[in-house]
Amino acid sequence: MQEIIEQNVQKWLSGNYDEATKKGIAELQKNDPDGLADAFYQNLEFGTGGLRGIMGIGTNRINKYTIGMATQGYANYLKKCFGDEVSVAVAHDCRNNSRTFAEITANVFAANGIKVYLFESLRPTPELSFAIRHFHCQGGVVCTASHNPKEYNGYKAYWDDGAQMVTPHDKNVIIEVEKIAGVDDVKWNGGEQNIISIGKETDNLYLEMVKGLSIYPDVCEKQHDLKIVYTPIHGTGIMLVPDVLKLYGFTNVHIVKEQATPDGNFPTVAYPNPEEKETMSMGLAQAKELDADILLGTDPDADRVGIGVKNDKGDWILMNGNQTALLAFNYMIEARKAKGIASPNDMVIKTIVTTDMIDKIADRNGVACYNVLTGFKWIASLIKEKEGKENYIIGGEESFGLMIGDKIRDKDAVSAVALICEMAAYEKNKGRSLFEKLIDLYVEYGFYKENLISITKKGMNGAAEISVMMEGYRKNPPLNICGTAVQTLLDYELQIGKNLQTGEEWKIDLPKSNVLQFELADGTKISARPSGTEPKIKFYFSVNEPLISASKFHETEKMLDDKIVAIIKDMGL
Repeated sequence: MQEIIEQNVQKWLSGNYDEATKKGIAELQKNDPDGLADAFYQNLEFGTGGLRGIMGIGTNRINKYTIGMATQGYANYLKKCFGDEVSVAVAHDCRNNSRTFAEITANVFAANGIKVYLFESLRPTPELSFAIRHFHCQGGVVCTASHNPKEYNGYKAYWDDGAQMVTPHDKNVIIEVEKIAGVDDVKWNGGEQNIISIGKETDNLYLEMVKGLSIYPDVCEKQHDLKIVYTPIHGTGIMLVPDVLKLYGFTNVHIVKEQATPDGNFPTVAYPNPEEKETMSMGLAQAKELDADILLGTDPDADRVGIGVKNDKGDWILMNGNQTALLAFNYMIEARKAKGIASPNDMVIKTIVTTDMIDKIADRNGVACYNVLTGFKWIASLIKEKEGKENYIIGGEESFGLMIGDKIRDKDAVSAVALICEMAAYEKNKGRSLFEKLIDLYVEYGFYKENLISITKKGMNGAAEISVMMEGYRKNPPLNICGTAVQTLLDYELQIGKNLQTGEEWKIDLPKSNVLQFELADGTKISARPSGTEPKIKFYFSVNEPLISASKFHETEKMLDDKIVAIIKDMGL
C-alpha cells in the first residue's frame, strides 16, 4: 500500500500538475501524512454512476484532474459508440467548485469534437435529464454530490435516454476511464466553439412539461391559497420550484429565507438532506408559525424531496420516504382512475427496498407494479424495455425520490413538489389532510412501518469491513430473528432465492447487485445493502400489522416501532 501511495505522489509531483497542487502535496507530506495516504492510496473509483468523493488534492479526491480524466474516458466511449456526431448536456448544482468542474467537463468534451449544451448557471439534476432528451444528446453529466456533506462533490454520467447508465455502458465507460493513465492523456481545451450556453428557454420547456403532469388543475385553482412552506436548503430548487408552484396556480407560497440563497457551504445545516429533522427544522418552525398546510424541502441538486405535515394531534412531523412514495403512487393510480384517464396497461415501478404496501395498492387497483434494483437508472431501464407496450405513470424509492411521467429518466423533486402540493390541495378540497389520507390507506391496506439504519466505515479499511459483514450474512444467514423464523434469503449478487426451511432455490431475474434480503414468517422484511456512493452499509427494516381503525394508529405504530428496535438489537446492529 505504501508503495502505491509513493508512486502516485511522485507521479503528481513530477507531472503536468499546477504549482498550487504540488505545493499542497508538499504541505500534506510535512503536516498530515495520514491525510496524504488517504488522498493517494487509490484512484477515486469511477463507479457505475460516476464519481463521488471528498474534494481535494490527490488521486482519491474530486478535483479538476480526476474530473478531467473521467471526462476524457467518457468522451472516448461516446465516440466509440456514436462516431463523430456526438452531443452532450452538462449541468451543475450549488456546491463549492461545481461550476468550475462543469466548465472543465464541457471543455474536455468540446476539445474532443463533441457538441456541449452547458447550462448558464446552476440547475436541478432532473432538468439535465430533460435536456438530454430534448436536445437528442447521446450523453450528459451533472456535477453534484446530491445530499452529501459540503466537503463532497461528484460527477454523474448519463446516457442518451436521459438516465444514468446501465449495463453494458456503465461497465464499458469504467474501462475507458481506467485507460486514462494521467493528465497528459486528456484534451483539456481547443474546442470552445462546440459549447452552446442554455438556460431560460430550456427552463420554460421543462416547466411546461411538469405542468402537464397535473391531473386536477381545477382543484389546484380552487385551493390556490393552500399555505405552502418551501425550503431549497441552499440548493438548486430555488431556480425552478417557486416557478412551478406558480404555474400550478398556488399563490400562498412561503420560502424559508435563511435557506433560499444557493450556498455550497450549507451554513444553516450540518447535512443538506431533507430526510433529516435537523435539516428541515427551520422549515418546520416556519410551517408551525404560519399554521401552514404543508412543508416541502429539496436537497442541493433538487432530486429528493422531504415533506412535513401536521398529524392528528396538530404536531408537525416529517414523513419518511416510504410514506411519501405510497401517497404519491396511490394518488396517481386513484386520481387517474377517478378522472377517467387510467389505461388498462398502466404500470408503476418501485425498488426492492421500498415498501411492499405499494404492491398491494397497485394490485388491488389492477395496475402492474414492478420491482427493480435500487437506483432510478433501473426504473428508467424498465421504462425503456416496456415502451410501446405498457404505460408508465410513476416510479420511486424510499430514499425520498419520485419520477412522475416518462419525459425525464431520473428522480425529480421539482415535479414531486408540484404533485405533492396538488395531492394536499385535493385532500383539502375534501376537508381533509394528507396525514388523514395516509391513515385511511393504512386502515385499508395494512399498516406498513419501515426504518433504515446506516453504519459508516470510513478510511482505507472501511470497504473491507463492509465486505466481511456482507459475506457473513451471505454464508451464515440467521435462521430466526426475535423468535420468528427466517423463511427466505434473497441474494441479488448470486441471483438466487432460497427457502431456508426447505432448501428450495430459484433464480432471481434481476441484474447482479450486492443486496441481501431476509423475509420472515410474519411478513417482516430486512434488507442489507452497501451504499454505492458512500462508505456505508444500509439496513432496511419493514414490518406490518393490520390497522383496525384510525383511533388505533398510535398504539399500532408504537408496537411496530418497538418490533423494529427489537430486531435491530437481536441482529447486533
